[in-house]
Amino acid sequence: MKASELRDLTQEELRQKEEELADQLFALRLQKSIGQLEKPSRIRNARVELARVLTVLREKAK
Repeated sequence: MKASELRDLTQEELRQKEEELADQLFALRLQKSIGQLEKPSRIRNARVELARVLTVLREKAK
């Protein structure tokens, strides 16, 4: 999801998205530690998406 699309969401929706992405990142890290992760690039993608959400949340807080 692009940052421009995230800016259209409300703060509550962004917080829900943040929680989902944090859970997803945790699950991906767990899969990596036990050797079941098929695509390691998914971890990076989840981190980047989480950073986008957090950035937009901080922008809206100002």
